[in-house]
Amino acid sequence: MDNLVIVDLGSNSVRMAINEIRPDKTFREVGRYKEDTRLSEGMGPEKKLQDAAIKRTLAALKHFRILYQDLPNLTVKAITTAAVRQASNQADFLERVQREVGLTFDVLSGDDEAYYDYLGVMNRLRVEDALMLDIGGASLEMVNIRSGKESNLISIPFGAVNLSEQFHLDDQINPADFFDATVFLRQRLQDIWWLGEAKTKPFILLGGANRSLARMSRRQQQVLHVEQIHGYQLTTHEVFRLFSGLLRKNHEQRKQISGLEPDRADIIVGGILPLVLLLQMLDSDRVIFSESGVREGIINAYLNQDYN
Repeated sequence: MDNLVIVDLGSNSVRMAINEIRPDKTFREVGRYKEDTRLSEGMGPEKKLQDAAIKRTLAALKHFRILYQDLPNLTVKAITTAAVRQASNQADFLERVQREVGLTFDVLSGDDEAYYDYLGVMNRLRVEDALMLDIGGASLEMVNIRSGKESNLISIPFGAVNLSEQFHLDDQINPADFFDATVFLRQRLQDIWWLGEAKTKPFILLGGANRSLARMSRRQQQVLHVEQIHGYQLTTHEVFRLFSGLLRKNHEQRKQISGLEPDRADIIVGGILPLVLLLQMLDSDRVIFSESGVREGIINAYLNQDYN
């Protein structure tokens, strides 16, 4: 039995999946781990990874290495996305990770990230027409799915962390800040020419902020197995209701919301705002949550020898 480990270094968290690869080229996930490191924190206009965030990330990667280093027949694929992709000190950071942890990261382009998200989704959710939306810490990926195929895709360099920092959405929401954030997002989303083709389509949601939305809903409805959100659906009206509740609370109050990780309470408004605006712009009536994304896309591409 071979073991394939995917290390996914994102802007807000680092995740690892350990997968057993069977002789027939199918796989079974045997371990899933996550640590919140917020690598993109404080990058600012100069887009520089900060020392404290780097130290948190290195500590998490070293902990993960302990968990996989003794597995037999081991292959490790390490990918990283928006924070490192945008970083002005990217080369220094990657060299330090290689030196201290022994991992060589593949820096995915925005289009690659969106495409692997699409592959991961389509292998678990059989959909014909939808807009896939992945809101990360420092970027947002969208894929227009038409007749079961990727029609258009894009990656935009804003997400839950940098929107929250730029527009001060971390604590009590100031109406002027919220207005500025809304105008900023609308202007950039309206420039995407193909979005009109996704009008009225359901949304397929990925990313930490979206997963928090699903868990909050399931907690409120007292659903068993709150973490099992794959395929879970919400109406647009319910999304708006949950978002309205977040806006009415400050940081400390949001930390008490059942289903919302306390470490995400300061970035959840910035993380959900793009979804809310897109639902309004495209007149969509529902969202569908996916637990599969870029990591599952990488695994499928690897098994099909499309990812080296």
